[in-house]
Amino acid sequence: MTSLILILMGVSGVGKTTIGSLLAQRLDIAFFDGDDFHSTANIAKMQRGEPLTDGDRAPWLASLQQLIQTQLVNHQGAVIACSALKGAYRQQLSQGSDRVRFILLTGSFELIQQRLSQRPNHFMAASLLASQFKALETPADSLVIPVDRSPEAIAQSIITALDPKPDRSASSGP
Repeated sequence: MTSLILILMGVSGVGKTTIGSLLAQRLDIAFFDGDDFHSTANIAKMQRGEPLTDGDRAPWLASLQQLIQTQLVNHQGAVIACSALKGAYRQQLSQGSDRVRFILLTGSFELIQQRLSQRPNHFMAASLLASQFKALETPADSLVIPVDRSPEAIAQSIITALDPKPDRSASSGP
C-alpha cells in the first residue's frame, strides 16, 4: 500500500486534511494538502465567495498531476487531500493509473455546514458549500466513507478497506 497515491476527495469541510494527515501518518507516507497548490488569485477568489471556474482550476490540477506523477515514478506513496469534485479532474489527476485511488469522504450538507462554521481562518468561504455539493460528481469506482465518526475511526476504516485481511477459509492445510 505504500506505493499507492490515495486522494481523499469531497467538498470543503468534509475532513480531507484532518483525515488525510492522520492516514498518511499511520501508513508512514507523505501527506500533501491540495489547498497548498492553489494560486494566490484562486485563494483570493474563494475568500470573496466566488466559485472557481475550470480555467481557474487548470494550473492547480496540473501542479497536482505533476506531484502525483513524481510520486509514482519514484515509487513513493502519498495521501493527497484534494476536492476532485468532477470526473474530468479525477481523470487528469490519475492519468488512468491503477496506483491512484480515490476515497470520497461524505457527509450531509447540514453536518458539513456546521463544521465549516466552526473552522476559523480558512480561505474557503462557507457560502460556496452549496455550489460544491452541486458540482460533486460521485465516482462509481471510489471507496466511499461517511464522516460521521471520529477521524481515527475513519482513517482505520480506510486502511481496512484498502488492505483487507486474507480470507482464512481459502488457506490449505490443517
